[in-house]
Amino acid sequence: MSQDAPHAVDIDLLRGWPLPSSDGDKTDRGTVLVVGGSRQTPGAVVLAAESALRVGAGKVQVATAADAAPALSVAVPEAYVEALPVLGSGDLAVAAADRILQLAEGVDVVLLGPGLGDPECARLLLERVVPRLDTTVVIDALGTAYLTGNLDGVRHLEGRVLLTPNATELAETLQVTEAEVAEDPGDAARRLADATCAVVLSGAEVSCVVTPLGRSWRHEGGSPGLATAGSGDVKAGVVAGLMARGAPPEQAAVWGTWTHGRAGEVLDEEMPGFLARDLSQRIPKELAAVERSSADT
Repeated sequence: MSQDAPHAVDIDLLRGWPLPSSDGDKTDRGTVLVVGGSRQTPGAVVLAAESALRVGAGKVQVATAADAAPALSVAVPEAYVEALPVLGSGDLAVAAADRILQLAEGVDVVLLGPGLGDPECARLLLERVVPRLDTTVVIDALGTAYLTGNLDGVRHLEGRVLLTPNATELAETLQVTEAEVAEDPGDAARRLADATCAVVLSGAEVSCVVTPLGRSWRHEGGSPGLATAGSGDVKAGVVAGLMARGAPPEQAAVWGTWTHGRAGEVLDEEMPGFLARDLSQRIPKELAAVERSSADT
């Protein structure tokens, strides 16, 4: 398979690759189902759900730990919240799988992973969910444990799946060392894309987006402040929201990476020590700025 040299992700690239319109009613702009969280980490799904709404998704549903669901429905009043059964540890139980699948039948994008606390519990749950999904899917954070030793587990979703592992999760999924991933993050992302037939977004200081067809993009923006708890949950919500609007996985990943990085740069200047929730509020401004500039050119 031929492999293109990575395209640099910058504002000019985005202007030439406009997102689907965010006009229309809430149904036109798509529905995102966010599945994740635990008794101890309910905030991750809050960040993801709010971010998806802020970038234009029409509706968001959240399926999370029953212990946290009432408080979450107040924290994100715009979302429908479903309480899922949990284990004694606070992690989502495998018994939640059937209800997740019922909810997934009526949505445009399913985001799996934010806030899941235990890799083994995540794997067991997603083994009962992902093979039965027939919609667009984003697998984030510990949701990627489902793919460790099971790299063909999303092939039935070819063309409709985005994986967003960080460097540690990418290494675990490929069953290699973190040092090997750090040596060439782009190559590691490409290997995962080839093995899974999924688009892969991964990275830290340098972010890489790779498709199974050999196309790739590289982004070197961002700021040290982005290395904060919840930052990845915000990015996952952003890409899921853009996909709900109709963006293909690679476009959502590229736009999400740039706006996430740009928001971090601005916030570092304005308020060092910013939190992930600040990113969720800043990203829509950066997104709108690019879209306005594209309309003016």
